[in-house]
Amino acid sequence: MSTRAETTGMMGIVQTIGEPVIAILIVAGAVLSVLSAFGIIRFPDVYLRAHAATKSATLGVLFVLVGAFLFFWIYDGYPSMRILLAILFVFVTAPIAGHLNARAAYRTGVPLWKLAKDELKPALKEKGIDREQAEREPLN
Repeated sequence: MSTRAETTGMMGIVQTIGEPVIAILIVAGAVLSVLSAFGIIRFPDVYLRAHAATKSATLGVLFVLVGAFLFFWIYDGYPSMRILLAILFVFVTAPIAGHLNARAAYRTGVPLWKLAKDELKPALKEKGIDREQAEREPLN
C-alpha cells in the first residue's frame, strides 16, 4: 500500500514530465494550424486548399485538444470526456467535409491547377456525370 508521500512524489514526477509534453503538443498544434492557414492562402486552387484545410488543420486542432486533455487529466485529476468527444468529432468530420467540398467543386467544373491526366473523368462519364459540360456552364 502506498503512502501519501509516495503518491505525491509520483504525481510530482508525472507533472514534471507532463508539462513539457503538453507544451510541445500545444505549440506543435498551433504551428500546424498557422501552416495550414498559409496553405489555404497560398495554394492556387480549391483542391489544394481543401487538402491544407483538412490535413494540417485537423492535425493541429487534434494536437491542441490532446494537450488540453492531458493538462486537465494531470493537473485537475480527471479526464475530460468533453475534450475526448471534441477530438472524435474533429477527427471524423473535418476530413469528410473537406472531401465533400472537393468533390462538389470537381463535379461543378472548378478548374484543376496543373493536371497531366484526369483519371476521374472517365469513371464519372460512365455514371452519366459530364464534367466537360460543367466546365462550359459553371453554376455562378
